[in-house]
Amino acid sequence: MSGTFIGMPAFPKAAHGAVRDTTLRANLRHATHTIRDKRAVAVAELADWAELREAGKQIKTETLRNLDTYLVRLEEAVTAAGGTVHWAADAAEANRIVGDLVKATGESEVVKVKSMATQEIGLNEHLEAEGITAYETDLAELIVQLGEDRPSHILVPAIHRNRGEIRDIFRAEMGRWGRPAPEGLSDEPAELAEAARLHLREKFLRAKVGISGANFMIADTGTLVVVESEGNGRMCLTLPETLISVVGIEKVVPTWRDLEVFLQTLPRSSTAERMNPYTSTWTGTTDGDGPTAFHLVLLDNGRTDALADEVGRQALRCIRCSACLNVCPVYERAGGHAYGSVYPGPIGAILTPQLRGTASEVDASLPYASSLCGACYEVCPVAIDIPEVLVHLREKVAEQGGKGHRLEKAAMKAAGWVLDHPGVLAAGERAASKTRKLHPKKLPGPGARQWTESRDLPGLPTEPFRDWWKKNRSGDRPDDRTGDDA
Repeated sequence: MSGTFIGMPAFPKAAHGAVRDTTLRANLRHATHTIRDKRAVAVAELADWAELREAGKQIKTETLRNLDTYLVRLEEAVTAAGGTVHWAADAAEANRIVGDLVKATGESEVVKVKSMATQEIGLNEHLEAEGITAYETDLAELIVQLGEDRPSHILVPAIHRNRGEIRDIFRAEMGRWGRPAPEGLSDEPAELAEAARLHLREKFLRAKVGISGANFMIADTGTLVVVESEGNGRMCLTLPETLISVVGIEKVVPTWRDLEVFLQTLPRSSTAERMNPYTSTWTGTTDGDGPTAFHLVLLDNGRTDALADEVGRQALRCIRCSACLNVCPVYERAGGHAYGSVYPGPIGAILTPQLRGTASEVDASLPYASSLCGACYEVCPVAIDIPEVLVHLREKVAEQGGKGHRLEKAAMKAAGWVLDHPGVLAAGERAASKTRKLHPKKLPGPGARQWTESRDLPGLPTEPFRDWWKKNRSGDRPDDRTGDDA
């Protein structure tokens, strides 16, 4: 832990440069405001939104309480349907399993559905080291991959890019990865989408292995569900001969009836659509239809540890809608890269420190990357109380110590002693008032200075309040006491 105030160096350092990037801030402001305004309209159309929200919360809560039971049921159903289930305790094991499965097919290329779980474990980088090229097929993920960038949003990974930047990336990089961009490509959305379609089509038709995540897994039938807006995911899920799905263990729901709730709340909260354009489901393998081999890799990677935390476990209810990002004033100004994680924004600030722990500077700083305004909780379709978890995690970070926290603890101990001795407090107040012209406008030191970079210290009065009171309000006249208790 560094000496930065209350031990939060990583996010402030990363955000410091981001808030000065005017193009980034303009892109984020336009995109987040557009999405959240549309979402508000879509949600307002449902008279029973509050009931759906509560139902989603209860379904996920009950599932997490009995996660072991539902995961065993899921494994049995997937196996009975012709699939194979693999259990991965951490990222290294998951990467090894997937790498071995791909190599067993003899292929050196895979096409991928947008998947945060595979980003979380760094699967693309692992496959590259094994001599396997992974092609992202989601439009935004394609932009990120071609630009050698990182995703900055849960739903719209390239939200930090504008149309001109995307055009330039396509022109410069598409040819290196496959079919080049058309001559004279403009920044019109239709032209950009068509360039991506042509670029990806050859990969869909050639690939023998597809890799996906899943939005939901249905324990009763072993069915996996992916919701998307483009149809690229459907191509990855149906055309390859082998399909490998890497899914966090918290994505399971008990029944199809439970899924009904989320198919109403997820589209409206994420893309402001009444119904998701593409909802793909698959159950094991079927002769003559879709992949002939299906492997499900169930990923823990810190989720069991999060589940053990009675307050923090509610983060595992997340359905990755990204509504919390679009209303967060901190995310809007700092962007997703500042969070140092594949999970940015408010949900990332509570999920990442639980999955990775708080030993590193960046992870210890994330619970402080919030104003605690509560807007994230208000829009969450499964009612995750993100501010509550943020405060809970801040307590944990403080308990583990570090220079910043030791200084804070010493300061609080000293302040407690002074407040217990009124005479000392009064003498200190008088001394501070008499020397007020000598006081700096900014606090010294690398930690405290952050708080006065954008604000001045309040000026002290010419005399302490207790001295003023004695001179002006300490008499016995009745009018002197009027309003004293107000």
